[in-house]
Amino acid sequence: MDTYVVELLFGGFLLLLVLGAPITVALGGAGMAAYIALDKDPIALVQIAFTSVGSFPLMALPAFVLAGALMEAAGISKRLVDIAETMAGPITGGLGAATVLACLFFGAISGSGPATTAAVGMLMIPAMVKRKYDRAYASAVTASSGGLGIIIPPSIPMVIFGIAALGMVPPPEAVAKYGQFASLSIPKLFIAGVVPGLVMAAALMVMNYFISKRAGYRGLSDRWQGGEIAAALRRGVWAIIAPVIILGGIYTGLFTPTESAIVAIFYTLAIGFLVHRELKFETMLAALRTTTWITGRVLLILFTAVAFGRLLVEQRIPATIAESMLSLTNNVYLIWAMVIVFLLFVGMFMETLAAILILTPVLLPIMYTMGADPTHVGIVVICALSIGFMTPPLGENLFVASGIGGESVEKIVVRVLPFVMMQTIAVFVIAFFPTLSLWLPKLIGY
Repeated sequence: MDTYVVELLFGGFLLLLVLGAPITVALGGAGMAAYIALDKDPIALVQIAFTSVGSFPLMALPAFVLAGALMEAAGISKRLVDIAETMAGPITGGLGAATVLACLFFGAISGSGPATTAAVGMLMIPAMVKRKYDRAYASAVTASSGGLGIIIPPSIPMVIFGIAALGMVPPPEAVAKYGQFASLSIPKLFIAGVVPGLVMAAALMVMNYFISKRAGYRGLSDRWQGGEIAAALRRGVWAIIAPVIILGGIYTGLFTPTESAIVAIFYTLAIGFLVHRELKFETMLAALRTTTWITGRVLLILFTAVAFGRLLVEQRIPATIAESMLSLTNNVYLIWAMVIVFLLFVGMFMETLAAILILTPVLLPIMYTMGADPTHVGIVVICALSIGFMTPPLGENLFVASGIGGESVEKIVVRVLPFVMMQTIAVFVIAFFPTLSLWLPKLIGY
C-alpha cells in the first residue's frame, strides 16, 4: 500500500467535502488526483466509471423510482395509508402505529427512504396533528418510519449493494478456513430484507406505544371495526396487489428485479388511468421530473464512487483495515459492534448510496474473514445506514418531515432520539442473529 496515495485519496476527498464540494466532485477529484500521482492514464478512471453505470441490474434504479412516483400520483399510496389506519384500530398511539404500517406498505413499492417519508407524511402528519399529537412527535415518527423504505424490498440501496459486491470474491484464506461462501444476488437480498424490515418496524412500534401511552395518545377507535377494515381493503385491493406482483414475480423467478420494476410501471399506469382514474398527464410529467432528478443524482455518485472504490482495492486499503481490526480482536460480535458503530457515524454525514459504494469494498473483505454470509452483511449495512436518514446533520427524512409538518428540525431531532435508540438495538439483533436475514432465502431455495 502506497501511503502517499492513500493520504492523497482520503485527504483530497475530505478537503473537498469541507470546502463544500458535492460528494460526486469530492470522489471524482480525489480519484483523479490519485490516478495522476500513480502516473496512470486518467482516461482509465473515466472508463471504469462509465462501465459502472452500464449494468443491466442498474436499470432497476430509475424504474423503481418512477414506479413509486407514479403510484403516489395514482392514489395507491393514499389507499395503503387508509388500510394502515383501519388496521391500527384501538392500539395506543394508533396513528403512529398506522404511520409505521403505511411506511412498510409503501416501502414495498418505492425503495426510497425520503420518498416513503414524503408520500406517507403528506397524509399522516396532518392527521396526527388533527388528533392532538405533538407536531414534532408526528414528524419524528414519520421520519423514523421512512427509513423502512430502503429495507423492505424492493430497495434501491439493495440494488446498489448488489452491484458493488457482485464482483468481489472471498479471500483465499477465508475460503480455506470456512469453505465456499454462499452466493450473493439482488433477488436474494430482496428476500433477505423482509424479516429484518419487520424487526425494524416492530422496534418503532414498541417505542411509539410507550411514548404514546405516556403522552396519552389514544387509539383511533375503541375496538377494531371489521366493516371498516373490509371497506378499506376493498378500496385498496389494487394497491395491495402492487407489491404482491412486484415481489411475487421476483421470488418465483418469473422476472428479474429490473423486469419487475418495468412491470410495476405498467401496472401503475393501468390502475391510475383505468381503475382509480386519478392519474393525469400533469402528474405523470411531475413523476418523470422527480425520477430524472433522483436518478441523475444517484448515477453521478455511482459514476465516481466505483472508480474511487477500485482505487481502494488496488491500494489494498480494505485488506489493511481488515488486518488492523482483526489484530484488535477475532470475536465476531465485537467486530460487528465496531462495524455498526462506524456505519452509524458514516450515515450521519454521508448519503446512503455513496456510503454503500465506498464502504462495500472495505467492509465485505473484513466480514468474509470472519466467515459472514455476504447477503447478511448487505442487510446489516443497509439497516444501519437507514438510521442515517433520521440523524443530523444529513438526515434527509428529518428535512422532508420538517417541510411537511412545519416544525423545526431541532425540535424533531429531540423527539426522534428514542427511535434512533430502538433502531440501533434492532440492528445489533439483526447482526448478531444471521438467521433473521438468511432464514427466508433458504426456505425459498436461494
